[in-house]
Amino acid sequence: MDFNVKKLASDAGVFFTRAVQFTEEKLGQAEKTELDAHFENLLARADSTKNWTEKILRQTEVLLQPNPSARVEEFLYEKLDRKVPSRVTNGELLAQYMLEAANDFGPGTPYGKTLIKVGETQRRLGAAERDFIHSSSINFLTPLRNFLEGDWRTISKERRILQNRRLDLDVSKARLKKAKAAEAKAALWNDEVEKAEHELRVAQTEFDRQAEVTRLLLEGISSTHVNHLRCLHEFAESQTNYYAQCYQYMLDLQKQLGSSRGEILPGTFVGNAESTSPPPATTSPTTVAAATIPVVPTIPVVPTVVGAPNPTAAAEGTLNPNEVKPPASGTRKARVLYDYEAADSSELALLADEMITVYSLPGMDPDWLIGERGNQKGKVPVTYLELLS
Repeated sequence: MDFNVKKLASDAGVFFTRAVQFTEEKLGQAEKTELDAHFENLLARADSTKNWTEKILRQTEVLLQPNPSARVEEFLYEKLDRKVPSRVTNGELLAQYMLEAANDFGPGTPYGKTLIKVGETQRRLGAAERDFIHSSSINFLTPLRNFLEGDWRTISKERRILQNRRLDLDVSKARLKKAKAAEAKAALWNDEVEKAEHELRVAQTEFDRQAEVTRLLLEGISSTHVNHLRCLHEFAESQTNYYAQCYQYMLDLQKQLGSSRGEILPGTFVGNAESTSPPPATTSPTTVAAATIPVVPTIPVVPTVVGAPNPTAAAEGTLNPNEVKPPASGTRKARVLYDYEAADSSELALLADEMITVYSLPGMDPDWLIGERGNQKGKVPVTYLELLS
């Protein structure tokens, strides 16, 4: 019991002397042992690593899970060391609603068929997102958390010990200084000087030992950077694969919708030469191939003349490219968005990013145009083009 009381009293005394030393240093009333420049650089680099790792970790969590409530729930599950329940992604939920709507409206109707196609694509996108989140969490977020909750806590603990050893050292230096000053006045203080010198040697030894331990930990930050670099490469690769999957899924969907538009929306071509209604006052300079229905009000139409080939036959797939004559003026340029393989001799194969000339024929399917590239002619799908002004 007496031993515990004495130990508590001793600890309280040490804490008090450290507090006094720290306060006097802040007020400029006491000397402070400075660390060497290399050690200070190591400390600054460690602090910078910790701060930026925290920011990158938090923002990556926001990227992977934008819902703050879901992030809090996942955090609580991790702290309780329990498995985070599987959560449906937004894409998968949207797919579920679209497929249920298709069954309600009728899977055989044009709208129902399209809902099924888009819904299946959303389901695939949601599954790809789930895989991306899982991969990023394991390969990127977990190593960052391990550093902050493991290595950094160890570094912080040893730095606090080093700070205490440094305060003890400076307290011992101050005592020795006072003892020597008193010795100059009276020879009775010789014992105090010897005691102060002994305490200083012990404090210096403990400080040097702790400084070496802390230095080794701080130099290990370089290894941390190497590890985080590898994890960053894996994160970038995972993200690249995810977006590549999404792009391919949407490209497949676009082809499905483009091939079925003719049977789903067999409307009249808005640019028919027999129409007397004026074109819209404003039109978009480009037509981007997306999931929307293309409207092409300003494509020139070849007028029907005596002796000219039957345009209806051309629109139905019996187009002879040599018989098609472009309009005298008003043709438009178009940039090809995606590669397109011609289905038959009436169509023109396309390469992404090339420029072609396009125009329309009376009564032609609005989803198709006549394209020319040099001496080659053929039908081309509107959804694969960006029409230029």
